[in-house]
Amino acid sequence: MTTALTTPPTPTDRTAPVYRLSTKGVIRSEWHKLWTLRSTWITLITASALVLAVGITMGSTYDGDDADVDTIVFTLFGTQLSQICLAVLGILVTAGEYSTGMIRSSLAAVPRRVPVLWSKAGVFAAVAFTLSLATNVVTFLVAQIWLADTDKELSLTDPGVFGALTTSAVSLTLLSLIALGLGALFRSVPGAIGAFVATVLILPEVLSMLPFGAVETAMKYFPAQAASSLGSVARVENTIAPGTAVLTLVLWAAAIMAAATTLLKRRDV
Repeated sequence: MTTALTTPPTPTDRTAPVYRLSTKGVIRSEWHKLWTLRSTWITLITASALVLAVGITMGSTYDGDDADVDTIVFTLFGTQLSQICLAVLGILVTAGEYSTGMIRSSLAAVPRRVPVLWSKAGVFAAVAFTLSLATNVVTFLVAQIWLADTDKELSLTDPGVFGALTTSAVSLTLLSLIALGLGALFRSVPGAIGAFVATVLILPEVLSMLPFGAVETAMKYFPAQAASSLGSVARVENTIAPGTAVLTLVLWAAAIMAAATTLLKRRDV
């Protein structure tokens, strides 16, 4: 009597799906995260509405008293308010994830970490610039309804007009990127907002009271002061050249983002 030996069937080999991490995928993820937050919509709408509302107010109440003010500066006076809104949003993009704990999931999905931060910066910069430029153009055109037949009448095709509207959007975007970098550095929304207000807005005003020529010269290269030379058709007095101002803001943003990148790689979540 023989016993047949049977070999258990070999399970069918199935190839597990392979998920490859790509820069495009990280950017897409950050894009979805940005637009699914209610704070994004509220902040962007508020920033745009403030510029438009102030522009309409300035245009409809113009009586010739501010004839010496550049037309673009006069029309886009509300960008000083939208700058704060966009800076807060930039901080929320980075520091906000630490307050909610979402950053753990983000960094677990992207172990190299750095692509997360730079994808956030790229997505946010694209949104901030597009919104700022569109808002600037619309505000300028609407304000011209009341400024027509005055000394501030300009056309979008006049020399320097579209360039001033564009550089205004560039300055807002770069200042917001500085805020985003501070959010990544401090990992705290209140801390980053305090740092932005203190270093970008308040510190230059304090230093301006010092009676030293070197300080006065150096202040022209601070972020807010460099931004003040942008967004106008005529050259603003006592400011650096527009091209130098853009380069200055780029270097500030790059330096802060580089510092945030270094700490992101070294610190625990």
